Amino acid sequence: MTEKTAWSREEFEAELRGMEKYYHIHHPMHTLMNDGKLTQKQLQGWVANRFYYQIMIPIKDANILANCPDRETRAIWTQRILDHDGHPGDAGGIEAWIQLGIAVGMTREEVVSLEHVLPAVKFAVEAYVNFARNAEWHEAASSSLTELFAPKIHQQRLDNWPELYPWVEQEGYIYFRKRLSEARRDVEHGLEITLDFYKTREQQERMLEILKFKLNVLWSMADAIYMAYINDMPPYFNIET
Repeated sequence: MTEKTAWSREEFEAELRGMEKYYHIHHPMHTLMNDGKLTQKQLQGWVANRFYYQIMIPIKDANILANCPDRETRAIWTQRILDHDGHPGDAGGIEAWIQLGIAVGMTREEVVSLEHVLPAVKFAVEAYVNFARNAEWHEAASSSLTELFAPKIHQQRLDNWPELYPWVEQEGYIYFRKRLSEARRDVEHGLEITLDFYKTREQQERMLEILKFKLNVLWSMADAIYMAYINDMPPYFNIET
């Protein structure tokens, strides 16, 4: 059996970008959101559940740093934690997401309590954090490349929500604006790590599997939110208490 020829750098990047078809922008939950068809309660449910993902991102990145022996990479990757946790002069992405929760009609206490977070969302997010904790650091770092597709979904919300959801307060858009530039910067670094590390065809195809795993995490979160808030079938909905 002959060994497959490795993709060129350009071909490999094209394969990675082609995984966009599995991005959760295409999930029915996000399609409804982008079409302005969510009720306030449904949009709140999405915001509340996505908050769990937001607070776990810096923990995921801290695990990548803990496994990374390369000083230059650590120096750059550290910025991702600061982007979410905040630093002097920038309250950070987690705080910006809390402001989104307030903008859609929730209280700060309600958002940070995690009371609305669904079990399947927790399971999916924690599976991703565990992967970052246990994987070889290049693989954990390159799993973040779903950011290749993120600017489009953020821009959609900035373009559509003011008209579709006029009741959302303007402070709610801070997170999406922040991530437009941050995600593009992160993609540049993540792509460099990925394209440099995966050299053989076997390694490159392994990377596509890793990216699909991360895409599965995001899709599974959307599945759970759709079931609970669109189908009105939250966990144990059929169990009498």
